[in-house]
Amino acid sequence: MLTQPVKAFRCAFLDFVDDPFYVSEAESARYIADGLLVVENGKIKELGYYQSLQSKYARVPINDYSGMLIMPGFIDTHIHFPQTEMIAAYGEQLLEWLNQYVFPTEAKFKDKAYAQKIATTFLNELLRNGTTTALVFATVHPQSVDAFFEEASRRNLRMIAGKVMMDRHAPDNLSDTAETSYQESKQLIQKWHKKERLLYAVTPRFAITSTPEQLHLAGKLLAEFPDVYLHTHLSENVNEVEWVKQLFPESQGYLDVYDLAGLVGDRSVFAHGVQLTDAEFQRLSQAKSAIAFCPTSNLFLGSGLFKLQKAKCVEHPVKLGLGTDVGAGTSFSLLDTASEAYKVAQLQNQKLSPFQALFLATLGGAKALSLEDKIGNFDVGKEADFVVLDLRATPLMALRNSATNATSLTELAEQAFALIVLGGDRAIHATYIMGEVYKST
Repeated sequence: MLTQPVKAFRCAFLDFVDDPFYVSEAESARYIADGLLVVENGKIKELGYYQSLQSKYARVPINDYSGMLIMPGFIDTHIHFPQTEMIAAYGEQLLEWLNQYVFPTEAKFKDKAYAQKIATTFLNELLRNGTTTALVFATVHPQSVDAFFEEASRRNLRMIAGKVMMDRHAPDNLSDTAETSYQESKQLIQKWHKKERLLYAVTPRFAITSTPEQLHLAGKLLAEFPDVYLHTHLSENVNEVEWVKQLFPESQGYLDVYDLAGLVGDRSVFAHGVQLTDAEFQRLSQAKSAIAFCPTSNLFLGSGLFKLQKAKCVEHPVKLGLGTDVGAGTSFSLLDTASEAYKVAQLQNQKLSPFQALFLATLGGAKALSLEDKIGNFDVGKEADFVVLDLRATPLMALRNSATNATSLTELAEQAFALIVLGGDRAIHATYIMGEVYKST
């Protein structure tokens, strides 16, 4: 690998060293109003106060973003790249929406060239919104996975994805079999998992579209490749949960369907969890599994309000990240997603502070994906994926946020909340991947 020159970035910096749901903001947030971030060979070399480090790196060219805020790259824990083109499809709940919009769209991904075209748009849109890592659904077609990973590799991204497994209750042109899904997934794992910054997720769509045999073969893949992920949907919609009960009468509930197949572990990420029972929250905590909280999608499809306090309770904490869930989700922006998460909490008389929301979008997401040793904050040795945020990107934001950097965590929390509510993609000034600025392709 070619060595890269040392680079330095001057700015205000915010990241998290602990979970603000359980410890104070002073203990969890790391804020440097005038800092210097030093990057070498795509990794974090040092972060500190500018005045303390400037003489040490006097000969290193400085990228000066004074007046802005640098944070770790945002992490999306659940999204569908094939649904990019059908975002904002009107007016159905989950099961009807799948049949009317999703399945016809996903059928197009049999054509690899088409999949490559959408993957290009999808990744550019993620990066334009400051998202540097995502856990991604492809389609049932292996070539859709190849197309996605090829485009992610071209951009040197840390991405996780997998081929959908779906052998019932789906159109013929989107169905595989238990055996073909196993064989094709295995080949894709061997081809892509841990190649460069890419990782694989075994991806049964959800219990309704998989036979028990297919789910057990998904579990066999996890046993054979213990460092791959499990990525699926769980307890999103009331009618979905009822149908699962009918399809799996021997199970003790929706999560138990996956548990009986060996799919509930510390690298399992379950999207939604809106309808989870207390016992299911406890089981997820025990297994160290993660939930992707997808507020824009849950609101758009009328699925319900996620029980944030249940997931983040002290007695049975569950790893939690934010998911945009495009295309049921209505924005690629994790700032927009955090804004809707705040409202979901408000509707249940719960609180989501700005630092808690930004934690979920960064280090919380990294922990949900078992990647906190590589990404999520600015600890030395981690990969230098980060986003430069303009807290005054629009006239209204400039009015709301003063022209000076915050001098305290209280002041910063005010600015951060305005960023979450008003910022969206407009607040993303630049996105960096392994210390290199992203340019649209």
